Amino acid sequence: MSLQSFLSRLDQLQSEAESAFGSASDSESLEQARVAFLGAKNGQFKDVQKMLGGIEPSDKRAAGMRLNEVKNAINDAFKKAEDGLAGGVDVQIDPTFDPSLPGIRQTLGHVHPITQTIDHLTEIMGRMGFEVAEGPEVEDPWHNFVSLNIPEDHPARDPLDNFYLATAGVSDADGAGETGEGNRLLRSQTSTVQIRVMKTHQPPIRIISLGRVYRPDAPDATHFPMFHQMEGLLVDRNVTMANLKTVLRVFANNYLGDDVEIRFRPSFFPFTEPSVEVDFLWNGTWIEFGGAGMVDPNVFAAVGYDPEKVSGFAFGLGVERLCMRRHGITDIRDLYSGDLRFLQQF
Repeated sequence: MSLQSFLSRLDQLQSEAESAFGSASDSESLEQARVAFLGAKNGQFKDVQKMLGGIEPSDKRAAGMRLNEVKNAINDAFKKAEDGLAGGVDVQIDPTFDPSLPGIRQTLGHVHPITQTIDHLTEIMGRMGFEVAEGPEVEDPWHNFVSLNIPEDHPARDPLDNFYLATAGVSDADGAGETGEGNRLLRSQTSTVQIRVMKTHQPPIRIISLGRVYRPDAPDATHFPMFHQMEGLLVDRNVTMANLKTVLRVFANNYLGDDVEIRFRPSFFPFTEPSVEVDFLWNGTWIEFGGAGMVDPNVFAAVGYDPEKVSGFAFGLGVERLCMRRHGITDIRDLYSGDLRFLQQF
């Protein structure tokens, strides 16, 4: 191909591209013109560029220089047309629109107050060295009762007080098989996580487990069939009730305030001995928040620990109860109502 023919084709290409870009009436037609002339695969400029290979070697320098000039000119024409369309948009203003009126605030989601409470509790306990542990919400009787020293005739195992599932005969190599029980139930306490952790870890252990638990309670201002617990466990050598009270006092001071006092009242739980009810003095009133105590030796034996060598304490606090006291909520059902007017306050 002669140099003159190649240059003539370049001039024609530049003229056609500038005309097409200039006549584009909207961004869509401008984009179509760009693809037609500058497309990487089938663009006309690409086709002309391939002709450069047929130019005589002595003419390739001049041909290449002109090719670059035309490419720059076409790109400039496209940019000019693009800027013209962007700056020439005809905005139709509604004559009834009043720009002085305040705008409509967008509805933004935020973290649920229970989740906020769980995050806060995790942060407080984390500063005391407690790690978060998790476990399944569907449990077997061995983890939920047997390993926690709850005998078969104990009222806590009554079918009317638990959500048993219709899965009889299911085997479980991780627990149910140890007693031949294959039933399943929704866990009634997060103490099951303690058992799973102790079965797979050796002391020292310092964990908390926060999660949903289930009990068939009739919903009222203070009860709900699904709620959250924070369970704590510390196992080591020479752990005492004084350590338990110190941890709970520091926790209460961090969550509710420096003026909060704590007291223990004797109680009974199958998996702790001795056992206590924990009360916090807050705003001049003693409030019950949960149970605690020293881990029963039978629980240690169930997970293979030597009760003569290690000791530990465990405690369980209701997350909703803490959340309600902190925010002045009087009915637990409000937390699960889904009413945005209520939830947006937190």
